[in-house]
Amino acid sequence: MENTAQLSQTMDQIVLSAEQLLAHWQGHRGLTRRVIEAYPEEHFFSYTLGGMRPCSALIDEVLQMADQSMQGVVSGQWPSFGDGAEAPPKATTKKQVLAQWDRVTETINAHWSQIPPARFQEVDKAFGLYEGPIYWFLFYLIDNEIHHRGQAYVYLRTLGVEPPAFWDRPQV
Repeated sequence: MENTAQLSQTMDQIVLSAEQLLAHWQGHRGLTRRVIEAYPEEHFFSYTLGGMRPCSALIDEVLQMADQSMQGVVSGQWPSFGDGAEAPPKATTKKQVLAQWDRVTETINAHWSQIPPARFQEVDKAFGLYEGPIYWFLFYLIDNEIHHRGQAYVYLRTLGVEPPAFWDRPQV
């Protein structure tokens, strides 16, 4: 009975559905993918500015966090961040990065339907570092991606490349 009341209270607090949150995140992921595509191959792994990491390192962080997060989001069992036992080898080409990006997108989609609705309100300590409700952690993943995409935009502009329009995200 208590779980039913808790679920009812959780449902009363919904501003957007799980499907809408996933579509929002995937809209950002699609835009970030287009930024990667626009990035000149010869600069992707080496170009830096103002002490920032190369674009490849920024994207690798986004990939690792999203990939390693989904099992924890679903189950509450979190690896230590960077525990790369199952991590694919580091990409050395943009084509490999894009293939990893697509694989992680599929991983997110596959796990998403396994997240019980009440789980979004549960508090976890993701990777033993980030404590908060699951919805908050998912926002963190999205915000982190946007932050690093912004850095990539600066890189692209300094390289003379017009980045994709930041508002051009599909609304599914």
